Order: sequence, then structure tokens, then C-alpha cells
Amino acid sequence: MRYLILSDIHGNNPALQSVLRDAGEFAEIWCLGDIVGYGPNPNQCIDQLREYPLHCSAGNHDWGALGKTDLYVFNRAARQALLWTRDELTARNMQMLNDLPTSLCVQGYLLAHGSPREPVWEYILNTATAQENFQAIDFRVALVGHTHMPAVFEWLPESRNTRLMVPDYEGPLHLDGRRLIINPGSVGQPRDGNPDAAYGILDTEAATFEFRRVPYPVAITQARMSARKLPQRLIDRLEMGR
Repeated sequence: MRYLILSDIHGNNPALQSVLRDAGEFAEIWCLGDIVGYGPNPNQCIDQLREYPLHCSAGNHDWGALGKTDLYVFNRAARQALLWTRDELTARNMQMLNDLPTSLCVQGYLLAHGSPREPVWEYILNTATAQENFQAIDFRVALVGHTHMPAVFEWLPESRNTRLMVPDYEGPLHLDGRRLIINPGSVGQPRDGNPDAAYGILDTEAATFEFRRVPYPVAITQARMSARKLPQRLIDRLEMGR
């Protein structure tokens, strides 16, 4: 079965729509959190996800929009966007975000926003943090987001070390029973220097993961953000992928 792996949509509905058109057929969406925050269409993004069979974990911006965490842990621009998002969300969609688990296991795959050991907040940015997670939690493959940067970390059992692999967009990653932490990157606000929406396709029968990128109409999202008076810093960074 093919599963669409999404993370960090951040209220960017044009990016989400482009991903859904590009992905082809899939059985379910597995979302790694931060559906909202930053972007101008939080309700539309949640409503769009509701149209598909969905498994989703909670992200730190989802918690911020709910008031589950102190907004002063976020930078000023993110905090302003979350305050706007909180006022914008419908009661139904607030409840949906509130019901999201911090992590979950689906068909043997661990889904979390941040990391296996600290699902909502921890960033896995380097091999040291990845290795600590491999040693702390028993999992085969973990799918995480939060950093907005596609990445693969692999546990090397013979040396008991961890290596970082650059995602390959030319062919699938073969899972082959390896212990891996896979980050598909961000749909709505990439930060790896590429503004195209990032996502993944997991094929559980072939045991492969495909990293995907697709362009979307950035200017439309920027115009919507401007109309809602969201912070200019958040608007500008979309076209740079930073």
C-alpha cells in the first residue's frame, strides 16, 4: 500500500493542494503534525485532511494554537501568527487538533512531530540527537518532522553509530529492515533552501520511501498572508525556502 507522508503544512493550502495533485493514488495520509501556524488557511488545511483516511500526530504549533503551551516559547513572528490562528480556527477544528496524540504507531511505523523520545518539541538536526533516540526508544522506522528539512538518519548496529544521509530524489530509499529516522521535510514552509513543497510516499509492500518535491503558487499564499496582516518575515521566507 502507498501512504502519503506529510509534515509541517502550516496553514499553507496552496502547497497542500499541489502535493495532493502530485502524489497520485494513496491509501491514507500519515501526517506528522503542525497542520497550522504561520500560514493563512488553517481551517482549509484541516478540512482538506479530513477528506482522507488520516493518522496524525500533534505538533508544537498545533499545541500553540490550542493554548496547550506558552506562546512565549515561540519567536515573535510565530507567536503573532499563532494568536491569529487561534482566533481563526473553528470550534470543530480546534477539537480535532486537541484530539491528536503526541505520537502513534501505524503498521509498525512510529509517527511523531519532533522525535521518538520527545514527540512534540525535540528537533533531530544531527547524528548525535538521532543516536540518542535510537538508543532510548525501541523502533524500526520513525517518521518525524519539525525541522522543515528532509533527512534520513540510519542506525549502524555493527559500530553502534548513526549516519546522516542526504535524501535522494532520483530513486526510492529501500528500507530493507534498517533502523531509520526519516524526515520528509515541510509541505508549507521548507527551510532547506528549496521553496518547493516537500513530502514523501511510503510503500509498505515494496518497503520503500520516496522523497518528493513539487512547486506551488507561492505568490498566492503570500498574498493571502498579506491580506490577513501576518508578519512580513513569514511572508518573505516562503520564496526563499528558508
